[in-house]
Amino acid sequence: MLDDGSFLSRIDELVVRVIDADLTIATDVETRTTRYRLITTLLDPDQARAADLIELYHRRWEIETAYCELKSSILGGRVLRGRYPAAIEQQVWALLTCYQAIRTAMIDAIIDRPDIAADRLSFSIAHATARDELVRAADTPTTDTSTDLVGAIGTAVLAQVMPDKRVRTGPRAIKRALSKHRAKGHIERCTRPATLTVRLLTNTTIP
Repeated sequence: MLDDGSFLSRIDELVVRVIDADLTIATDVETRTTRYRLITTLLDPDQARAADLIELYHRRWEIETAYCELKSSILGGRVLRGRYPAAIEQQVWALLTCYQAIRTAMIDAIIDRPDIAADRLSFSIAHATARDELVRAADTPTTDTSTDLVGAIGTAVLAQVMPDKRVRTGPRAIKRALSKHRAKGHIERCTRPATLTVRLLTNTTIP
């Protein structure tokens, strides 16, 4: 057992850390509690506290946002143009490099702004600004090698910071096999504002 309520275990030869918690989500319609067991290879509780990992776990779907930014924003819905595997790999790396460069510029803009969370910065604004800067070839370095971490991208995203994200929840739906849009039966398609409460469990609190 570790001092933050998690414990170490083993899967074959792999040492893992196990975190048990009850997650309660409450809306104006219902309140439900679900038990989660999170298994991670982050073994040091000082590096990653159990409570922090559990609170971040419900945001794991946000990786889909990154995929959307790559496919819809940077690629603009176009397909990769390479006609052989090496060309496809090269283009994928180029896309990832551009994405990381834009994201780095966004994060640099709030290094000294602890009041602004990273997810309040608009990637669409950052991408459009980067594109415009490339078109105009603005601020191209010549003999001056100094750089501004905030720059045009940082200035643009800080000028239009998005509101804080609120926890929302919606019912799960079983989709029909022949349609990615229609779901089986009648479902409520709206999401509702919610409050998330995390209760860490230890070997003394698990029933």
